[in-house]
Amino acid sequence: MIQDSSPSTRDEPFLLVENDGLSRLQEQVGLIPAKGGGIKRRALIYALVAWLPLVVASWLTGTPPEHGTGTAETLLGHFGIHIRCLVAIPLLVLAEGIARKILPLCLREFKRSGLVDQELAPRFDEVIAGVAQLKKRVFPWVIVGTVAIAWTAAFLVSPNPDEVRWAGPGADGLAFGAWWFLLVTRPIFSVLLLAWVWRLTLVGILLLRIARLPLKLVVMHPDRMGGLGFLDRLPMVYAPFLFSVSAVVAGAWAHTVFYHGVTVPSLYVQVATLLLVLILIGLAPLLVFSSMLARAKRQALLDYGALLSEHGRLVDTRWIHKERIPESPILDAPELGPVADVQAMYQAVAAMRPAVISKSILFKIALPSALPLLILIATQWPLKSTLSKLLFTLL
Repeated sequence: MIQDSSPSTRDEPFLLVENDGLSRLQEQVGLIPAKGGGIKRRALIYALVAWLPLVVASWLTGTPPEHGTGTAETLLGHFGIHIRCLVAIPLLVLAEGIARKILPLCLREFKRSGLVDQELAPRFDEVIAGVAQLKKRVFPWVIVGTVAIAWTAAFLVSPNPDEVRWAGPGADGLAFGAWWFLLVTRPIFSVLLLAWVWRLTLVGILLLRIARLPLKLVVMHPDRMGGLGFLDRLPMVYAPFLFSVSAVVAGAWAHTVFYHGVTVPSLYVQVATLLLVLILIGLAPLLVFSSMLARAKRQALLDYGALLSEHGRLVDTRWIHKERIPESPILDAPELGPVADVQAMYQAVAAMRPAVISKSILFKIALPSALPLLILIATQWPLKSTLSKLLFTLL
Protein backbone atom coordinates (compact mmCIF):
# COMPACT_ATOMS: atom_id res chain seq x y z
CA MET A 1 0.00 0.00 0.00
CA ILE A 2 1.31 3.42 -0.92
CA GLN A 3 1.42 5.73 2.08
CA ASP A 4 -0.24 9.07 1.64
CA SER A 5 2.35 11.83 2.03
CA SER A 6 0.03 14.80 1.61
CA PRO A 7 0.60 17.75 3.97
CA SER A 8 -2.60 16.99 5.82
CA THR A 9 -1.49 13.51 6.89
CA ARG A 10 2.22 13.87 7.55
CA ASP A 11 3.11 14.52 11.16
CA GLU A 12 5.58 17.29 10.41
CA PRO A 13 6.41 20.13 12.83
CA PHE A 14 4.95 23.53 12.08
CA LEU A 15 7.84 25.97 11.64
CA LEU A 16 6.71 29.55 12.05
CA VAL A 17 9.61 31.32 10.35
CA GLU A 18 11.18 28.91 7.87
CA ASN A 19 10.15 29.40 4.24
CA ASP A 20 8.11 32.54 4.82
CA GLY A 21 8.55 35.66 2.69
CA LEU A 22 11.28 37.31 4.74
CA SER A 23 13.23 34.06 5.13
CA ARG A 24 13.17 33.42 1.38
CA LEU A 25 14.42 36.95 0.72
CA GLN A 26 17.28 36.49 3.20
CA GLU A 27 18.18 33.17 1.57
CA GLN A 28 18.38 34.84 -1.83
CA VAL A 29 20.83 37.49 -0.60
CA GLY A 30 22.91 34.93 1.31
CA LEU A 31 22.04 35.96 4.87
CA ILE A 32 20.53 32.53 5.55
CA PRO A 33 22.72 29.55 4.57
CA ALA A 34 21.30 26.92 2.21
CA LYS A 35 21.07 24.47 5.11
CA GLY A 36 19.24 27.04 7.23
CA GLY A 37 20.16 28.52 10.59
CA GLY A 38 22.76 31.24 10.97
CA ILE A 39 20.53 33.05 13.46
CA LYS A 40 23.30 34.37 15.72
CA ARG A 41 25.33 35.56 12.73
CA ARG A 42 22.35 37.41 11.26
CA ALA A 43 21.56 39.01 14.60
CA LEU A 44 25.13 40.33 14.80
CA ILE A 45 25.16 41.50 11.17
CA TYR A 46 21.88 43.39 11.47
CA ALA A 47 22.94 45.01 14.74
CA LEU A 48 26.28 46.18 13.37
CA VAL A 49 24.83 47.40 10.07
CA ALA A 50 22.18 49.39 11.91
CA TRP A 51 24.39 50.79 14.67
CA LEU A 52 28.08 50.99 13.72
CA PRO A 53 27.78 53.59 10.89
CA LEU A 54 25.82 55.83 13.26
CA VAL A 55 28.62 55.73 15.82
CA VAL A 56 31.28 56.42 13.19
CA ALA A 57 29.26 59.28 11.70
CA SER A 58 28.66 60.79 15.13
CA TRP A 59 32.37 60.56 15.99
CA LEU A 60 33.45 62.14 12.68
CA THR A 61 31.01 65.04 12.83
CA GLY A 62 32.04 65.88 16.38
CA THR A 63 28.75 66.99 17.89
CA PRO A 64 28.93 69.02 21.11
CA PRO A 65 29.77 66.80 24.10
CA GLU A 66 27.40 68.49 26.54
CA HIS A 67 23.70 68.99 26.16
CA GLY A 68 22.68 72.60 26.05
CA THR A 69 26.01 73.98 24.81
CA GLY A 70 25.09 73.81 21.11
CA THR A 71 22.34 73.07 18.66
CA ALA A 72 23.05 69.35 18.50
CA GLU A 73 22.97 66.48 20.95
CA THR A 74 25.30 63.52 21.25
CA LEU A 75 24.32 60.12 19.97
CA LEU A 76 25.23 58.67 23.35
CA GLY A 77 22.18 60.24 24.97
CA HIS A 78 19.70 58.76 22.48
CA PHE A 79 19.00 55.59 24.42
CA GLY A 80 16.18 54.57 22.12
CA ILE A 81 18.51 54.40 19.10
CA HIS A 82 21.07 52.25 20.90
CA ILE A 83 18.40 49.94 22.29
CA ARG A 84 16.79 49.64 18.88
CA CYS A 85 20.09 48.64 17.26
CA LEU A 86 21.78 46.58 19.97
CA VAL A 87 18.81 45.03 21.78
CA ALA A 88 15.60 45.03 19.77
CA ILE A 89 16.97 44.19 16.31
CA PRO A 90 19.14 41.22 17.38
CA LEU A 91 16.43 40.02 19.75
CA LEU A 92 13.84 39.97 16.96
CA VAL A 93 16.24 37.81 14.94
CA LEU A 94 17.11 35.49 17.83
CA ALA A 95 13.37 35.05 18.46
CA GLU A 96 13.30 32.80 15.39
CA GLY A 97 15.23 30.15 17.31
CA ILE A 98 12.83 30.36 20.26
CA ALA A 99 9.80 29.93 18.01
CA ARG A 100 11.45 27.00 16.25
CA LYS A 101 11.78 25.09 19.53
CA ILE A 102 8.63 26.00 21.45
CA LEU A 103 5.83 26.10 18.88
CA PRO A 104 6.36 22.57 17.45
CA LEU A 105 6.65 21.26 21.02
CA CYS A 106 3.28 22.76 21.96
CA LEU A 107 1.62 21.41 18.82
CA ARG A 108 3.00 17.90 19.43
CA GLU A 109 1.50 17.90 22.92
CA PHE A 110 -2.03 18.14 21.53
CA LYS A 111 -1.65 14.61 20.15
CA ARG A 112 0.68 13.26 22.80
CA SER A 113 -1.67 14.28 25.64
CA GLY A 114 -4.73 12.84 23.92
CA LEU A 115 -6.48 16.17 23.38
CA VAL A 116 -6.38 15.20 19.71
CA ASP A 117 -7.19 11.51 19.35
CA GLN A 118 -6.77 9.36 16.24
CA GLU A 119 -10.21 10.25 14.98
CA LEU A 120 -9.57 13.98 15.28
CA ALA A 121 -5.95 13.84 14.08
CA PRO A 122 -6.70 14.30 10.33
CA ARG A 123 -8.65 17.50 11.01
CA PHE A 124 -5.90 18.73 13.32
CA ASP A 125 -3.29 18.07 10.61
CA GLU A 126 -5.43 19.91 8.07
CA VAL A 127 -5.53 22.95 10.33
CA ILE A 128 -1.74 22.99 10.62
CA ALA A 129 -1.30 22.44 6.88
CA GLY A 130 -3.73 25.27 6.12
CA VAL A 131 -1.87 27.76 8.31
CA ALA A 132 1.43 26.55 6.82
CA GLN A 133 0.10 27.41 3.37
CA LEU A 134 -1.09 30.77 4.65
CA LYS A 135 2.44 31.40 5.95
CA LYS A 136 3.86 30.95 2.44
CA ARG A 137 1.58 33.50 0.79
CA VAL A 138 3.22 36.56 -0.68
CA PHE A 139 0.42 39.08 -0.14
CA PRO A 140 0.98 39.58 3.64
CA TRP A 141 4.63 40.32 2.96
CA VAL A 142 3.67 42.81 0.27
CA ILE A 143 1.67 44.58 2.96
CA VAL A 144 4.64 44.41 5.36
CA GLY A 145 6.94 45.89 2.71
CA THR A 146 4.44 48.57 1.74
CA VAL A 147 3.90 49.67 5.32
CA ALA A 148 7.66 49.71 5.98
CA ILE A 149 8.30 51.81 2.86
CA ALA A 150 5.45 54.19 3.69
CA TRP A 151 6.72 54.49 7.26
CA THR A 152 10.23 55.26 6.02
CA ALA A 153 8.96 57.78 3.47
CA ALA A 154 6.89 59.57 6.10
CA PHE A 155 9.94 60.10 8.30
CA LEU A 156 12.03 61.17 5.29
CA VAL A 157 9.51 63.84 4.39
CA SER A 158 9.11 64.99 7.97
CA PRO A 159 11.84 63.57 10.20
CA ASN A 160 11.61 63.88 13.95
CA PRO A 161 14.21 66.58 14.73
CA ASP A 162 14.97 65.07 18.12
CA GLU A 163 15.98 61.76 16.52
CA VAL A 164 18.46 63.23 14.01
CA ARG A 165 19.73 66.35 15.79
CA TRP A 166 22.72 64.40 17.13
CA ALA A 167 24.03 63.91 13.55
CA GLY A 168 24.59 67.65 13.08
CA PRO A 169 23.77 69.69 9.96
CA GLY A 170 24.72 68.36 6.53
CA ALA A 171 25.39 69.95 3.17
CA ASP A 172 21.78 69.35 2.09
CA GLY A 173 20.17 69.74 5.47
CA LEU A 174 20.79 66.26 6.90
CA ALA A 175 24.15 64.69 7.67
CA PHE A 176 25.21 61.17 6.70
CA GLY A 177 24.35 59.78 10.15
CA ALA A 178 20.79 61.07 9.89
CA TRP A 179 20.37 59.59 6.39
CA TRP A 180 21.71 56.23 7.56
CA PHE A 181 19.34 56.21 10.51
CA LEU A 182 16.34 57.08 8.34
CA LEU A 183 17.16 54.85 5.36
CA VAL A 184 18.82 51.83 7.01
CA THR A 185 18.46 51.61 10.79
CA ARG A 186 14.79 52.47 11.06
CA PRO A 187 13.72 50.30 8.04
CA ILE A 188 15.59 47.26 9.39
CA PHE A 189 13.80 47.57 12.70
CA SER A 190 10.46 48.29 11.01
CA VAL A 191 10.64 45.24 8.75
CA LEU A 192 11.63 42.90 11.58
CA LEU A 193 8.93 44.32 13.85
CA LEU A 194 6.19 44.08 11.19
CA ALA A 195 7.39 40.58 10.27
CA TRP A 196 6.80 39.46 13.82
CA VAL A 197 3.41 41.17 13.90
CA TRP A 198 2.40 38.93 10.99
CA ARG A 199 4.07 35.82 12.44
CA LEU A 200 2.38 36.23 15.80
CA THR A 201 -0.90 36.84 13.99
CA LEU A 202 -0.35 33.47 12.31
CA VAL A 203 0.10 31.86 15.73
CA GLY A 204 -3.18 33.39 16.83
CA ILE A 205 -4.94 32.12 13.69
CA LEU A 206 -3.49 28.64 14.22
CA LEU A 207 -4.64 28.44 17.84
CA LEU A 208 -8.05 29.89 16.97
CA ARG A 209 -8.61 27.16 14.39
CA ILE A 210 -7.44 24.50 16.83
CA ALA A 211 -9.80 25.87 19.47
CA ARG A 212 -12.70 25.26 17.07
CA LEU A 213 -11.96 21.53 17.02
CA PRO A 214 -13.71 19.21 19.50
CA LEU A 215 -10.67 18.66 21.68
CA LYS A 216 -10.83 15.92 24.29
CA LEU A 217 -10.46 18.08 27.37
CA VAL A 218 -9.85 16.48 30.77
CA VAL A 219 -11.91 18.54 33.18
CA MET A 220 -10.20 17.02 36.24
CA HIS A 221 -6.68 17.60 34.94
CA PRO A 222 -4.39 18.90 37.72
CA ASP A 223 -3.26 21.82 35.55
CA ARG A 224 -6.84 23.17 35.99
CA MET A 225 -6.91 24.00 32.27
CA GLY A 226 -8.43 20.82 30.91
CA GLY A 227 -5.01 19.49 29.93
CA LEU A 228 -3.93 22.63 28.04
CA GLY A 229 -1.38 23.58 30.67
CA PHE A 230 1.52 22.84 28.31
CA LEU A 231 0.59 26.06 26.50
CA ASP A 232 2.27 27.98 29.34
CA ARG A 233 5.41 27.76 27.18
CA LEU A 234 3.79 29.73 24.36
CA PRO A 235 4.38 33.21 25.89
CA MET A 236 8.11 32.64 25.36
CA VAL A 237 7.45 32.96 21.61
CA TYR A 238 5.88 36.38 22.21
CA ALA A 239 8.38 37.55 24.85
CA PRO A 240 11.11 38.87 22.46
CA PHE A 241 8.54 40.95 20.57
CA LEU A 242 7.00 42.32 23.77
CA PHE A 243 10.39 43.14 25.28
CA SER A 244 11.65 44.80 22.08
CA VAL A 245 8.65 47.11 21.79
CA SER A 246 8.75 47.98 25.48
CA ALA A 247 12.52 48.57 25.46
CA VAL A 248 12.54 50.83 22.39
CA VAL A 249 9.67 52.96 23.67
CA ALA A 250 11.16 53.13 27.18
CA GLY A 251 14.52 54.16 25.68
CA ALA A 252 12.91 56.98 23.72
CA TRP A 253 11.07 58.15 26.85
CA ALA A 254 14.29 57.96 28.86
CA HIS A 255 15.92 60.43 26.45
CA THR A 256 13.11 62.94 27.00
CA VAL A 257 13.46 62.47 30.76
CA PHE A 258 17.22 63.02 30.87
CA TYR A 259 17.57 65.68 28.16
CA HIS A 260 14.24 67.47 27.82
CA GLY A 261 13.06 67.89 31.37
CA VAL A 262 10.15 65.46 31.16
CA THR A 263 9.30 63.89 34.51
CA VAL A 264 8.60 60.18 34.83
CA PRO A 265 5.29 60.71 36.70
CA SER A 266 3.99 62.63 33.69
CA LEU A 267 4.49 59.43 31.65
CA TYR A 268 2.59 57.13 33.99
CA VAL A 269 -0.56 57.10 31.83
CA GLN A 270 1.43 56.27 28.68
CA VAL A 271 3.44 53.62 30.57
CA ALA A 272 0.30 51.98 31.95
CA THR A 273 -1.39 52.05 28.54
CA LEU A 274 1.60 50.49 26.79
CA LEU A 275 1.94 47.81 29.47
CA LEU A 276 -1.75 46.94 29.23
CA VAL A 277 -1.62 46.68 25.43
CA LEU A 278 1.47 44.45 25.50
CA ILE A 279 -0.02 42.13 28.12
CA LEU A 280 -3.21 41.81 26.08
CA ILE A 281 -1.15 40.98 23.00
CA GLY A 282 0.59 38.23 24.94
CA LEU A 283 -2.64 36.82 26.36
CA ALA A 284 -4.75 37.06 23.20
CA PRO A 285 -3.64 33.77 21.56
CA LEU A 286 -4.34 31.85 24.77
CA LEU A 287 -7.77 33.37 25.32
CA VAL A 288 -9.13 31.68 22.18
CA PHE A 289 -9.63 28.53 24.28
CA SER A 290 -11.74 30.34 26.89
CA SER A 291 -15.10 29.56 25.32
CA MET A 292 -14.25 25.86 25.06
CA LEU A 293 -12.98 25.66 28.63
CA ALA A 294 -15.94 27.56 30.07
CA ARG A 295 -18.39 25.36 28.18
CA ALA A 296 -16.63 22.17 29.30
CA LYS A 297 -16.60 23.34 32.92
CA ARG A 298 -20.31 24.20 32.94
CA GLN A 299 -21.24 20.81 31.53
CA ALA A 300 -18.82 18.94 33.80
CA LEU A 301 -20.26 20.62 36.90
CA LEU A 302 -23.70 19.32 35.93
CA ASP A 303 -22.44 15.83 35.09
CA TYR A 304 -20.23 15.39 38.14
CA GLY A 305 -22.87 17.04 40.30
CA ALA A 306 -25.39 14.40 39.22
CA LEU A 307 -22.83 11.65 39.80
CA LEU A 308 -22.03 12.94 43.28
CA SER A 309 -25.73 13.21 44.08
CA GLU A 310 -26.37 9.61 43.09
CA HIS A 311 -23.33 8.35 44.97
CA GLY A 312 -24.19 10.36 48.09
CA ARG A 313 -27.81 9.25 48.05
CA LEU A 314 -26.82 5.58 47.95
CA VAL A 315 -24.28 6.04 50.75
CA ASP A 316 -26.90 7.82 52.86
CA THR A 317 -29.44 5.06 52.25
CA ARG A 318 -27.03 2.26 53.16
CA TRP A 319 -25.17 3.76 56.14
CA ILE A 320 -27.50 6.37 57.64
CA HIS A 321 -30.94 4.85 57.13
CA LYS A 322 -29.57 1.28 57.37
CA GLU A 323 -31.62 0.17 54.41
CA ARG A 324 -30.63 -2.66 52.15
CA ILE A 325 -30.07 -1.59 48.59
CA PRO A 326 -29.46 -3.65 45.48
CA GLU A 327 -25.92 -4.10 44.33
CA SER A 328 -24.82 -0.79 42.81
CA PRO A 329 -21.67 -0.58 40.67
CA ILE A 330 -21.26 3.06 41.59
CA LEU A 331 -20.54 2.21 45.24
CA ASP A 332 -17.95 -0.43 44.41
CA ALA A 333 -16.25 1.25 41.44
CA PRO A 334 -12.51 1.43 42.24
CA GLU A 335 -12.01 4.53 40.08
CA LEU A 336 -14.48 6.44 42.27
CA GLY A 337 -13.29 5.26 45.65
CA PRO A 338 -14.75 6.48 48.95
CA VAL A 339 -16.94 9.53 49.45
CA ALA A 340 -13.95 11.81 49.99
CA ASP A 341 -12.52 10.84 46.59
CA VAL A 342 -15.82 11.53 44.83
CA GLN A 343 -15.98 14.96 46.46
CA ALA A 344 -12.38 15.62 45.40
CA MET A 345 -13.38 14.89 41.81
CA TYR A 346 -16.10 17.51 41.94
CA GLN A 347 -13.79 20.02 43.60
CA ALA A 348 -11.22 19.44 40.85
CA VAL A 349 -13.87 20.24 38.25
CA ALA A 350 -14.98 23.33 40.17
CA ALA A 351 -11.36 24.54 40.35
CA MET A 352 -10.95 24.35 36.57
CA ARG A 353 -10.04 27.73 35.10
CA PRO A 354 -12.22 29.17 32.32
CA ALA A 355 -9.11 30.38 30.48
CA VAL A 356 -5.53 29.33 29.84
CA ILE A 357 -4.17 31.77 32.42
CA SER A 358 -1.93 31.11 35.40
CA LYS A 359 0.62 32.94 37.51
CA SER A 360 3.39 31.43 35.39
CA ILE A 361 1.80 32.61 32.14
CA LEU A 362 1.13 36.10 33.47
CA PHE A 363 4.71 36.32 34.74
CA LYS A 364 6.16 35.26 31.37
CA ILE A 365 4.10 37.93 29.62
CA ALA A 366 4.28 40.75 32.17
CA LEU A 367 8.00 40.52 32.92
CA PRO A 368 9.36 41.24 29.40
CA SER A 369 6.65 43.85 28.91
CA ALA A 370 7.24 45.66 32.19
CA LEU A 371 10.99 45.32 32.82
CA PRO A 372 12.18 48.18 30.52
CA LEU A 373 9.36 50.40 31.81
CA LEU A 374 10.28 49.63 35.43
CA ILE A 375 13.89 50.59 34.71
CA LEU A 376 12.64 53.88 33.27
CA ILE A 377 10.53 54.55 36.36
CA ALA A 378 13.47 53.65 38.62
CA THR A 379 15.57 56.47 37.13
CA GLN A 380 13.47 59.00 39.02
CA TRP A 381 12.23 56.84 41.86
CA PRO A 382 13.06 58.45 45.22
CA LEU A 383 15.06 55.42 46.26
CA LYS A 384 17.08 57.09 49.01
CA SER A 385 14.10 58.65 50.75
CA THR A 386 12.04 55.48 50.33
CA LEU A 387 14.74 53.33 51.92
CA SER A 388 15.19 55.87 54.72
CA LYS A 389 11.47 55.84 55.53
CA LEU A 390 11.38 52.05 55.39
CA LEU A 391 14.39 51.78 57.72
CA PHE A 392 12.90 54.34 60.12
CA THR A 393 9.61 52.39 60.15
CA LEU A 394 11.35 49.07 60.86
CA LEU A 395 13.51 50.49 63.64
